Amino acid sequence: MAKKDKQKEKLSELGEKIVKDIDKNKNPSITIPIRALTNIEFNEKTKTLELGKKTASRYFFNVAHAKKFLQTVEIASIIKKELIDTGKHEHLRGVFYITKRTIPETNINIVDDQTESDKIIEDLEVITGLSREQLHVSANKMGSLVGNIIIEDSGDTINCAKLGKGGYSIPSITDELSFKKVNAKYVLYMEKAAIFERLSEDKFWQKNNAILVTSQGQTTRGIRRLLQRLAEEENLPIYVLCDGDIYGAYIYSVVKYGSIALAHASERLTIPSVKYVGITMEDVVKYDLKKHLIKLDEKDLARIKQVSQYDWFKDNKAWQKQFKMMKEFNGKVEIQALATKGVSFISEKYLPEKIKNKEFID
Repeated sequence: MAKKDKQKEKLSELGEKIVKDIDKNKNPSITIPIRALTNIEFNEKTKTLELGKKTASRYFFNVAHAKKFLQTVEIASIIKKELIDTGKHEHLRGVFYITKRTIPETNINIVDDQTESDKIIEDLEVITGLSREQLHVSANKMGSLVGNIIIEDSGDTINCAKLGKGGYSIPSITDELSFKKVNAKYVLYMEKAAIFERLSEDKFWQKNNAILVTSQGQTTRGIRRLLQRLAEEENLPIYVLCDGDIYGAYIYSVVKYGSIALAHASERLTIPSVKYVGITMEDVVKYDLKKHLIKLDEKDLARIKQVSQYDWFKDNKAWQKQFKMMKEFNGKVEIQALATKGVSFISEKYLPEKIKNKEFID
């Protein structure tokens, strides 16, 4: 079955089920897997977060459910007719505006805020088993790539080694990219664009035969999917570089194990083989960075307590050591603190040595 036909079929099944309920004089309903922490499971075998088997039903003739039921049907219809049938894509914001209109003979909008339509699109993912990208819905582009890799994007051939220090702007939907030629030993992903710019300007990727990828903070779905494809299709190791704080640890864990919010999409987004290269609490000692620590606040301490108890962290001795040292130092450290050792210290000494010596946290 063609990809487009499969997408149409999944959405049509949703509509057909509702029609059957009506024909049988039943209260029309939609069954949705519960997307909450209470229904998230950590698969020890695959080392990924997964959605459990708990479900909830959304009924049309239920005052508490009626509006969300209508939103679900309306957005499913828009995606099928306006996007999949035409082969076009639309941004999350665009879907919101298409949906945002008043219900006839009322003063009630189908949606009032984008968070409503965004959540319905996530519901449609778990209902149909199709990803947001397969539903032709995109999000903001928030990433860059540079390195010895040639990509085909919408018929255009792009040499990512010939785009200056800014690199290739990673699109929201990366499933449709083709890797025409890849010549690299590994991929280095970093949360901060500023570090990407430093490494790119220093030609770190060229000197160390690496592909550099960045986002702005938490990695996007498109970047996670791109990293997964490079790991699986090109057999490249993926290394993560984040700030030495609990938020950096969580960003790493999302790339490796998946996220609670997107547990339903873990199969397409997680990379169990990914390794953390830094910055670590041991680096604080080794490179005498204690005077550059930022004091932890109550929010940091609460987050350390919460994250350290997650199933994928609680029995990991290496990470428990990091969390313990963060509390002992009562501080966190940004990657940029390494610049105190020299502007290009990170590209000329820190990263080459750590990667060569395989000083990773798994």
